[in-house]
Amino acid sequence: MESLPCITEKALDSLRKTLSGRIKEHRFLHTLGVEKEIVKLGKIYLPQDILRLRAAALLHDVTKEYTTQEQLELCRRYHLPVTEVDRLSPKIFHARTAVGVIQDEFSAFADPVILDAIAKHTTGAREMSLFAKLLYLADYIEETRTFDDCVMLRQAFWEPIFALSQEERLAHLNRVLLRSFDMTIVSLLKEGCVIAPATIDSRNALIEEINKHNP
Repeated sequence: MESLPCITEKALDSLRKTLSGRIKEHRFLHTLGVEKEIVKLGKIYLPQDILRLRAAALLHDVTKEYTTQEQLELCRRYHLPVTEVDRLSPKIFHARTAVGVIQDEFSAFADPVILDAIAKHTTGAREMSLFAKLLYLADYIEETRTFDDCVMLRQAFWEPIFALSQEERLAHLNRVLLRSFDMTIVSLLKEGCVIAPATIDSRNALIEEINKHNP
């Protein structure tokens, strides 16, 4: 792959303007909320990567509003495998189809780190970079989210963070993410929904990581 141009404030401003005319207002406000949240998280965990984090935040839901049929058509176009679990959980399609659309229509932002985080921002995955974890969390706790679980997790993350050392902050992030997966799984069970295998893998990987540092 050819090296991508550096992401600039001007490029992000142009992207934001494009997205404002492409997705519905409530989705755009959520997107802006994720961008704002990921800046705050990035300053703590990845201060050298704020611009890429913001690009990932802006693009993470670019296909969220597509119908299930449109999602399936994109899966065929981009040769993405579709399992029966996927078909029973159509809300998870957009994380993967966004990657193809970004490569096609927003190629200046088709950075492998950005694409990987966006692909994993809904279900998580066993292997998640710190970058991907920050996008996942920002999507969950950004300030326009008013669901009880989102509010509780937002408080759980932010209340102690500035009293922690850098090492403690990494452990704290993993514990909060584990709590988010627990909340998601409980909610899906209550609704009688299938649970994506990647979500189970994400939860188990976090437990392993936490226990490795706390034998």
